[in-house]
Amino acid sequence: MSDMNELVQRYLAAWNETDAAARQAVLAEVFAEDAVYTDPLVSVQGRDGLDATIAAVQGQFGGLVFSLGGAVDAHHDIARFTWHLGPEGAEPVAIGFDVAVIGEDGRISQVLGFLDKVPTGA
Repeated sequence: MSDMNELVQRYLAAWNETDAAARQAVLAEVFAEDAVYTDPLVSVQGRDGLDATIAAVQGQFGGLVFSLGGAVDAHHDIARFTWHLGPEGAEPVAIGFDVAVIGEDGRISQVLGFLDKVPTGA
């Protein structure tokens, strides 16, 4: 995947995929096997850890979807982007900012996530 916008869209698709087998297929397409994901709430390594994290988020925020919150800004092997989580087409309940490092194979090797807006009690 050479296009950063497409890679970020596939990344968000993984977070929205509720079928475990389909999500694992997207994760294998988008993430390096030993990818590291870190945000204020979790730090995991590997696709299995990320898959478990996504499943937990979906369990907590069932029915909500992740969407791109603006343009993807990228240079070299780094992309940064804002995401929204909320009901489709409605005001987001959570907003975050991720920085993704892309490996030589075109897949994400590291994500550093930040939470800008978090629902009360989350």
